[in-house]
Order: sequence, then C-alpha cells, then structure tokens
Amino acid sequence: MRKTVFIFGALALALLLLFQISKYSIIGGDLRIEIALAIVAVTFFVVGVYLNKKSLQKERLPEGTIDTERIEALDLSKREYEVLKEISLGLSNKEIADKLFLSESTIKTHVSNLLTKLNAKRRTQAIQIAKDLQIL
Repeated sequence: MRKTVFIFGALALALLLLFQISKYSIIGGDLRIEIALAIVAVTFFVVGVYLNKKSLQKERLPEGTIDTERIEALDLSKREYEVLKEISLGLSNKEIADKLFLSESTIKTHVSNLLTKLNAKRRTQAIQIAKDLQIL
C-alpha cells in the first residue's frame, strides 16, 4: 500500500513540475502550446502504460493449481470449501445437503459464511471470486 501511495505521489509531483516547466517555457516564448500539450500527453501515456503493466499483471499459479495458502488466509473450513466446490458444480442447497449428509439449514449456514468470507452477494459471484483467487 505504501508503494502505491508513493508512486502516485511521485507521479503527481512529476506532473506538477512538468506543468510548471511548460508554463514558464510558454510564457518565455521558447515553446509553443502544441508542443507543451504533446509532452503532457506523452507523459500521461507512458505513466498509464507503466501502471497498467504493474497493476494488471498478477502473479498467477499454473492453470489448474489450487492456492491452498489463499484458502487458509480466507479462513475457510474444510466443510465450507467442500460446499463451495459443490456450488461450483451448480448443485442446490438440498442437493448439497443430500450429497454431504448434512441438513439443508447447515448448508445454508455454510453458504452464508462463504458469501461473507468471499465478500460476495450471490453464489455465482462467489464462484467467480473463488476462480479469480485460484481456490477452485
């Protein structure tokens, strides 16, 4: 988090300096307005490409690998994880209860806990989040 704040602070400072330099250049008559705007546009483009590469390139495990450390970090119990796997197969609460030999109300509790721990509002959203986290 500190690194991100530092990067954005440095970016803001660099842009302010660029604006000040371009302002003095324009006032002094050494630089035309089009060139100053082009420099600002190129700067924003380079910074955007840099931030895109840094923020969107997540370190991913090989396809099909389950991130067990992430499961532990989310504090999912073994039973909750079993329920999550059954939800991903498209089973209803009743079908999951029959398959795992539990009551339907217990499954509802596990599903509710899963939604809370994964910060999801629906079962489908929980499955998508789990796939993104590579725990399914």
